[in-house]
Amino acid sequence: METRDENSRDPFTAVVVLSGGVDSTTLLAHYAALRFQLVAVTVDYGQRHRKEIDSARRIAQRYEAEHHVVDLSGFGSLLGGVTLTDHRADVPDGHFADESMRATVVPNRNAVLANIAVSVAVARRADTVALGIHSGDHFVYPDCRPAFIDTLRDLVTVANEGFAPPRVEAPFMTWSKADIVRHGSRLGAPLELSWSCYKGADIHCGTCGTCYERREAFREAVLVDPTEYLDSVTRFAAP
Repeated sequence: METRDENSRDPFTAVVVLSGGVDSTTLLAHYAALRFQLVAVTVDYGQRHRKEIDSARRIAQRYEAEHHVVDLSGFGSLLGGVTLTDHRADVPDGHFADESMRATVVPNRNAVLANIAVSVAVARRADTVALGIHSGDHFVYPDCRPAFIDTLRDLVTVANEGFAPPRVEAPFMTWSKADIVRHGSRLGAPLELSWSCYKGADIHCGTCGTCYERREAFREAVLVDPTEYLDSVTRFAAP
């Protein structure tokens, strides 16, 4: 009987961090197109825009991906004043690259999400961990920059020595949001199921940083935006 090396990896399994937004929806479609077996990981960190978790479930079902929602809901309660987890704080409106968007930074969020996915990948002997980070996030979010990915890769190797650590991929790192929307459209990704708005209502507001970035991406990609917004007219000048 053939035995498997405990330190070997499955080259056909990708653990995808699936938030339920445009980027991660396209990311899942990307690895589906590459014929990977998909393990989607969504983290409930106490975000006020919990509708993205429901979106992630529907998107994972569309691709018949194995989907897990990790409950870290108590995490957000420790981060007083962070607009994405504190309902008493106001989510700012404006261009996604405005300095005011720093209020939406959840400290170390991508490191937390990525390392959970890495743990799953190591346990499952998956070859790849996939993150939907892109260039549009570089302005405000320090854990969306190339230096973060480079350091994360080193950490994954050191922290999992002897356990065949997975490869960490961020295929959209140098792409704009419009590039991602075009790619998702070409792949037939269900972008209409994705959720971006940080305000946590039932309809995209259209004016918070992520809504505006979404609107701008479809406009620049010259594609019909399937999203319903409360405000699809207001425009903000880039800083």
